[in-house]
Amino acid sequence: MPKSIPRRHAARRRTAKASEADAQFRNLLDAAPDAIVVVNEMGKIVFVNSQTERLFGYQREEMLGRDVEVIVPVRLREQHRHDRMNFFADPHIRPTPVKLQLFALRKDGTEVPVEISLSPVETPEGFLVTSAIRDVTERKAAEESRLRLAKIVESSEDAIISKTLDGLISSWNAGAQRMFGYTEEEALGQPITILFPPELQNEENKILAKLRAGERIEHYETIRVTKAGKRVNVSLTISPIRDTSGRVAGFSKIARDITQRKWAEEALRASAERLRLAQRGARLGTFERDVRTGRITWSEGLESLYGLPPGSLDGKTTAFFKELIHPTDYEQAVRLIDDALKTGQPTEGEWRAVWPDGTVHWIAARWQVLMDANGEASRVVGVNMDITERKLAEEALLEMNRTLEAQGSLLRSREEFLGVFIKNVPAAVAMLDRDMRYLQVSDRWCTDYLPGIAQVLGRSHYEIFPDMPERWKEVHRRALQGETQRADEDRWDGQDGPHWARWEVRPWKTPEGVVGGILILAEDITRRKQMEETLSDMSRKLIESQEQERARIARELHDDINQRLAILAMEIAQLQGSPSEVETRVKELQNQIGEISHDVEGLAHDLHSSKLDYLGIVAGIKGWCLEFAERQKVEIDFKSDVLSVLPHEVGLSLLRVLQEALHNAIKYSGVRSIHVELREQSGEIHLIVSDLGRGFDLEAALKGKGLGLTSMRERVRLVNGNISIESKPMGGTTIHVRVPRESQHSSQRAAG
Repeated sequence: MPKSIPRRHAARRRTAKASEADAQFRNLLDAAPDAIVVVNEMGKIVFVNSQTERLFGYQREEMLGRDVEVIVPVRLREQHRHDRMNFFADPHIRPTPVKLQLFALRKDGTEVPVEISLSPVETPEGFLVTSAIRDVTERKAAEESRLRLAKIVESSEDAIISKTLDGLISSWNAGAQRMFGYTEEEALGQPITILFPPELQNEENKILAKLRAGERIEHYETIRVTKAGKRVNVSLTISPIRDTSGRVAGFSKIARDITQRKWAEEALRASAERLRLAQRGARLGTFERDVRTGRITWSEGLESLYGLPPGSLDGKTTAFFKELIHPTDYEQAVRLIDDALKTGQPTEGEWRAVWPDGTVHWIAARWQVLMDANGEASRVVGVNMDITERKLAEEALLEMNRTLEAQGSLLRSREEFLGVFIKNVPAAVAMLDRDMRYLQVSDRWCTDYLPGIAQVLGRSHYEIFPDMPERWKEVHRRALQGETQRADEDRWDGQDGPHWARWEVRPWKTPEGVVGGILILAEDITRRKQMEETLSDMSRKLIESQEQERARIARELHDDINQRLAILAMEIAQLQGSPSEVETRVKELQNQIGEISHDVEGLAHDLHSSKLDYLGIVAGIKGWCLEFAERQKVEIDFKSDVLSVLPHEVGLSLLRVLQEALHNAIKYSGVRSIHVELREQSGEIHLIVSDLGRGFDLEAALKGKGLGLTSMRERVRLVNGNISIESKPMGGTTIHVRVPRESQHSSQRAAG
């Protein structure tokens, strides 16, 4: 056999083995998790695996022989070509492999973030470069999500803390440092109980027990202590942190400072208690009804007028009203209410209430219907008052007259009988003769109208009241002629201010049927009217103030923030159609977002200035003045010599007064320069706000509809201070507030 035949068989076997090895190599590359692209020195693609087809959307035949830049975004191709040429210039000096973070271009034109590992391969035909390309879209998204979460945590005003299963602090954000005073280095590794007051040290064990059981704690209100020893009211939300196996590995805590809210709640409770005591003393009760739902909110004092314990009417609607009113009076009461809902006019009425024990009591009511923007009734606010004593006195007097008329001839003296009755009746009653001289008066009359006057009987009514209005003298003359006169509400001005009374004047007759004089039955309702007017005025002013503030915020959001956001959204939408412009426009869009964020932050600081908490009172007020001046384009000359650390409630009160004063100055004074001074003197903090503007009539402003001056005075009063306001038309305005450096409220808390 010729020798050439074995050599040919050996060559075939080597070729078959090479083909088999090549097939195995390709199968291995196709099974690789990454896209594999091999490029020669000319930049042409000489090999791709199946993952490359799936990643880029090309078929293998479409890529082989093409420039590798076909899978590189247009904006990066020139740089990529330059880097490729440098790489091939001397691949031996390049590290192996080279890792890059780039963007790749798919066949459909979309870009995808990729991680590329480059490795040079030396072959007989020259150098090749193998690229292992991995799609890192999900990883990028996860990283961005983590970065966003980290930024949110760091920028949060709340304290966000994580701790281990043993209660050791493992993370500490900037909000926690501002709230509690510890730096991150000081807090990490410390037990969370460093924030607990001594009396609440055992609280952590209870919290950990719940958390280890997998429970979540939400809005738990308690007290924590700062590094400086200051007690802070906080609301806690605590959640377990689980590892990849689902086991609890630690806990995440969000602490929100609610000290200001607690102070506001305490002030509101104190104000409500004062109002409740005043209503109880005057036998008054208030109510508010939602016309659309029928639900009624009752004050505690009103429930007692109907013989019910506090809370009996919670959640009740107008249907329950029928059970409270005497059946005979119910239809008339409903008719009055319906008429008021149609007309919107102030309305009053009287009816009998049947208590659960069966006793009957008289109620006088006044209410006002509030209309919405469409002229439809939306709410009803009103006052009820117990007038049982007056009604009993009136009925007793009528019964007495009927008895006297029936038994007149049997009485030895009508005057004597009247005198005994009048003396002891529990109402303000006076009996006078035809010359208007006192024959008898009740003890209540002396208490209400003749304090300090010992001798009354025999004296002239007009001698005791020399300033008697002529209209009342006319009432007396008509009563002496046999008429009965009455008024449910009558107002007159006394030396100490306006007074109100409900009265009835009727003639009394001798046994012979001749008018012997008059009887005056009167009830002083001044306190009730003052309460009604105060309640009505405060309700109106509060509603107007709320609406004005809502309107202001709505205007800010709609006219400025909303329009700017709409423009920003349009610009972003335009960029979707021009991806190539994104990079050049990003900085501009970031600036716009920053400006909007700054303005929203300013709006939020007007409502709640967190700077008072982490900058201190003086620096916080100064910072707010700077922000306000920048937003309003005015000049505020701020000066301060206060070095003491002021209580938060004092600082908050001064800030709110300052905000109201500056808003008023901007709105009414007509000037663009305002002077603000904060100084400490003789244990008092003085806040002075002045301008040289138009000024105003102080008395007219106090009687007007606004709540601003009233609100300022009430805020100063709550911290035991006083406020003086000097202003006159075209003479400028000066508001001077004096507040003790340590408020009574702070002293009480320190002592407790």
